[in-house]
Order: sequence, then structure tokens, then C-alpha cells
Amino acid sequence: MTGLPPLPHRTARLSLRRFVPEDFAAYADCHRRAEVYRHLYTAPPEGEALAQQFARACDPRFEDEGDAFRLAVCRQTDGALLGEVVLKYASRTARQGELGYIFHPDYAGQGYATEAAQAMLALGFGPCGLHRIFARIASRNEASWRLADRLGLRREAHLVENDFFEGVWGDEFIYALLGREWRDRG
Repeated sequence: MTGLPPLPHRTARLSLRRFVPEDFAAYADCHRRAEVYRHLYTAPPEGEALAQQFARACDPRFEDEGDAFRLAVCRQTDGALLGEVVLKYASRTARQGELGYIFHPDYAGQGYATEAAQAMLALGFGPCGLHRIFARIASRNEASWRLADRLGLRREAHLVENDFFEGVWGDEFIYALLGREWRDRG
């Protein structure tokens, strides 16, 4: 496995593509929201930190451990930027990636996150050649772990009080799926 798969990647309703400079306003509108970051154990980025985060999103890589293959999720009908999906290269030796997703609250409940995450699993297990893809989800983020359930990921662990943010301990679930399980779905 080397490099990124061909882009854009299209689904029934979505186009997953690289971020471009023109996406900054929509990206910033989503990433500045406290409700988007409430389960990420970090504060929303501001100023230069937000600009640097966006610059990294515009330059996806998937060659070395720690690289992040971050894609803009756009609606095909009007090109609206709905959110993003990310596949982080967690281990070259074990061929593992970590799935993540962030969507603007205005687009919640319409199946876009599920559709985009399914596409990212297909890219991860297909062209990227991963053996296992996992997701780390705050236990109180019910919408996210329900999405993982819909995707067919298996809950493998419940980590108790493993994160501390703003004076509060948080639990985390680990969900995962193997490439052979993905392929067996047919």
C-alpha cells in the first residue's frame, strides 16, 4: 500500500475529494463550533491553529504512520461541504487505520455520515490495503457509536476514564472491522 487512491470518490449522493482553499469558510464554520468538538476532548481550534489544521487537511498523505487521509464530503447535487472523513495511518506493520468523521450539525440525521464513512472503509480496505480499521469514540457520543454500529464495526473495548478534558473524565469505546469481514459482506 502506498499513496492515496484516485479522487474524487463518488457515492450515491456524495463526492469525497481533497480539500481546496475555497473550502476554508465552510470548514471553519464547522470546526469553530463547540457542539462539534464536545466529544473530541479538545477545544475548537481558533486563529492560526485553525488555519494550520486546514492547511494539513488540504495536503492529505497516507504513506507513513501518523499520516492522515482527510477528505471533504460534498453533496453532489449542489457541491455543499457537509463535513469530512479521515483515515489515519495507525500502523504500517499491522496495516491498521483509524476512521474518523466530523459533520456540520445542519446536515445531521440525513445519512450523510454513514454514507461517507462506508466509502472511507471501502477505500481503506480496497486501494489502501488495510487489514484492520478502528474508531475511537467517546462513550457519551451516542450518535457516533450508533453510526459505528450501522457500519457493522464491532465494539471491542470500553476504556474507562481514559481521557480528561476540562475537569471531567471520559470513557471511550473502541470499534473495529477487519478487511476480510468487510469483503465477506459481498
